[in-house]
Amino acid sequence: MAEVDTLRTALESFMAEVVVPGEERYRHEAAELHGRSTPTVMAEMQGEAKRRGLWNLCLSDDEWGRGLTNAEYAPLAEITGRSTPAAEAINCAGPDSVNMETLLRVGTPAQKEQWLRPLADGECKSCFAMTEPAVASSDARNIATRIERTADGYVVTGRKWWTSGAVNDRCRFAIVMGVTNPAAPAAHRHSMLVVPMDAPGLRVVRQLSVYGYRTGGHAELAFEGVEVPADSLLGEEGEGFAVAQLRLGPARIQHCMRLIGMAERALELLCDRARTRTAFGSVVADQGVIRDWIAESRIAITQARMLVMHAAEKVDRDGSRAARDEIAMIKVSVPRMACEVIDRAIQVHGGAGVSDDTPLGAMYASARTLRIADGPDEVHKMVLARSELGRQGRPVRTVAGSAEPAARPAPIEGVAS
Repeated sequence: MAEVDTLRTALESFMAEVVVPGEERYRHEAAELHGRSTPTVMAEMQGEAKRRGLWNLCLSDDEWGRGLTNAEYAPLAEITGRSTPAAEAINCAGPDSVNMETLLRVGTPAQKEQWLRPLADGECKSCFAMTEPAVASSDARNIATRIERTADGYVVTGRKWWTSGAVNDRCRFAIVMGVTNPAAPAAHRHSMLVVPMDAPGLRVVRQLSVYGYRTGGHAELAFEGVEVPADSLLGEEGEGFAVAQLRLGPARIQHCMRLIGMAERALELLCDRARTRTAFGSVVADQGVIRDWIAESRIAITQARMLVMHAAEKVDRDGSRAARDEIAMIKVSVPRMACEVIDRAIQVHGGAGVSDDTPLGAMYASARTLRIADGPDEVHKMVLARSELGRQGRPVRTVAGSAEPAARPAPIEGVAS
């Protein structure tokens, strides 16, 4: 597609001229702010992205973004994966990107004006509150936060954690998932609400770090009788799982394509280091084991890219539900691939690889986290195996041996969206 080719060229220039030169400043500012505010360099990057027409590329509605399909946006997401600030610089970082898409698809006109517009304009940030500390959130049916109906609206009571971006002082609202009807079938017990971050009773309990990195602004939140009006409901009551599936299919594709970009950069760093270091009388790149790592990394990255593009095309053609197996496959294989490639690059760098002198440590922390976020590997493999057994005509049984229910919510839970 000509438009995508044009955007790719423009985005590559933006990366080379704006993002990469600003990486060091971004890293230092982010480390000092601990995720509690946005680095000042980000405003400069975003202003330049708007001027270059690279704003909201992730949004599927051409009124709010560029109207690209998942398959069209995927190679652009890969480019942004090469540098930590890149996705945010074009207003396509999670959870904002997926929150915007959710509001686009199920939000009312009033919700779009109140919450989507400032988010799409870059005037604020948002978060997504789903994972809970007191239950095994890998099974989303365990979510226990209560959303109770009142005469005037809803009251939210519960605790969430790994709510990415919640401690940022520009975070204006959270999309919250909780139980509205405990007696309903499992797939219809939950609903989603938009909750302002300054609502009475909403409290940031603590900030969380990932391997010591606190730049993501992850938080544990307490909802202590938080009251919101009835028009805060996103979609219909009892359709929380359906809304979650709507948002997480495209989100997982974007995560995976950014990881591929990250792996590409790690491989470049590996090769550069191997070519410029001499050990035991020869250049490191001449050693057989290093060449094996380079070859295996290239094979794995290319395989991953092809699999993600296949999944993106199927989502565009048939919808996220029909592409559930493909999404499960990329969600398992791509973070695992990225971890392996980054780990090889760290090993070749030696002590420098585990220091802050290279981006490899932060890259590994991000890639490793995504083996848990949006559903751990084991849950996606469970779903994939169940689907495969069904295709092979074999009975699918639970651990207890009874026939598995035909309808159960797909795995949607994880650290962040």
